[in-house]
Amino acid sequence: MSAAAERQRLDQVVSSYGEAYAPFDAAMRGYMMRTLAPHFRDGPCLQVGCAHGDETSHLAERFTDLTVVEPARAFRESAAARAPPSVRFVEGLVEDFETERRFEAIFFSHVLEHVEDPVACLKRLGELLSPTGRLFVVVPNAEAASRRIAVKMEVLEHLETLSAADLAAGHRRVYRLDTLVAEARRAALGLVDTGGIFFKPLANFQFDALMGGPLIGEAFMEGCYQLGKEHPTFCASIYLVAERRAA
Repeated sequence: MSAAAERQRLDQVVSSYGEAYAPFDAAMRGYMMRTLAPHFRDGPCLQVGCAHGDETSHLAERFTDLTVVEPARAFRESAAARAPPSVRFVEGLVEDFETERRFEAIFFSHVLEHVEDPVACLKRLGELLSPTGRLFVVVPNAEAASRRIAVKMEVLEHLETLSAADLAAGHRRVYRLDTLVAEARRAALGLVDTGGIFFKPLANFQFDALMGGPLIGEAFMEGCYQLGKEHPTFCASIYLVAERRAA
């Protein structure tokens, strides 16, 4: 698919995200930062894909030198309106992003499932890392407890079936830890860490309906986050931290 066609495809799915993240997705950005923070390196930071800018805001608090690449104009404008003026925004696909700079931290959160050629994207991001830099990749987990329940209910045919919400969001695939790791290895990346983020017993829309009420408060959410550390394959998202593989 051409770059123009890919950007048109992305523009068409932007409306499925609404004007802001739903409560569960917004909360997940904070849990992602908590999980990945022990692996952060100081220095120039690149975020690829910013959506409404929730993660961008978190990163801007941590990294003073932040560049954001986002192909969808509506998302770029939304994130830029929330970000400090020091954050640099580039409108375009990561496949077309050219720079002489190299980065100590690159964040690729809930983007890999959208791209046409995931291994090529991971290779390109590896090239943009400094010799000591780290790449942080987060993707939806095909084996989340909520998806397992959906299969038992016959709502999903199998764990890697794309749901109606997946298709509306422009997802091309979901991941298991082994498939995510396999793609990173094919991209010649060296693994630092892998795991899961937030044990997920309910679907997103169920969390959105119940969060903030008597049934799902902060204690329940924190319990799910802590339990996810023990059971990564049942989590909402899975992640890997990678480095450039030594030659």
